[in-house]
Amino acid sequence: MVDEAAFRQARGEINRLPCIFERALLVHHAVCECSLRHQIAERELVACVGPAAHAACTEMSALLRDKSAFALGLTDTGRILPHAMVMKIQCGGIDGLKALLDADTALPDVRRLVRLARDRYGALGELPFPVIMQGVAAWKPRRRHSGAPR
Repeated sequence: MVDEAAFRQARGEINRLPCIFERALLVHHAVCECSLRHQIAERELVACVGPAAHAACTEMSALLRDKSAFALGLTDTGRILPHAMVMKIQCGGIDGLKALLDADTALPDVRRLVRLARDRYGALGELPFPVIMQGVAAWKPRRRHSGAPR
């Protein structure tokens, strides 16, 4: 078992630019051309290799989080959110962007979607978020199987 403080220190040294959409990438909901995976102890983390891409994803993530408040029934998206809500924002947001910008792709590339959004709408804030929020509202986590017959 790894000491949590030692893990956090090692993570900070190895992963100086953590991927903003790390959770969605770790569950293989999406890929990213700017991602680099690392292993620490028995944990996997994802780094971003492009500072400009990281800044664009940070902006997109903040917009998705802010615009998801109604779809998630929240009044304050600035607080720390439970894992399930973060997953819904990340995975559902990626699904909404995919439906809007690149519906034909099988596995969305986060960097490509953010770049397409900027190219088509000029600024990320100009995206039609009501359309994207349909993806957030519709996203459901995979069901766990207990292994026991029903």
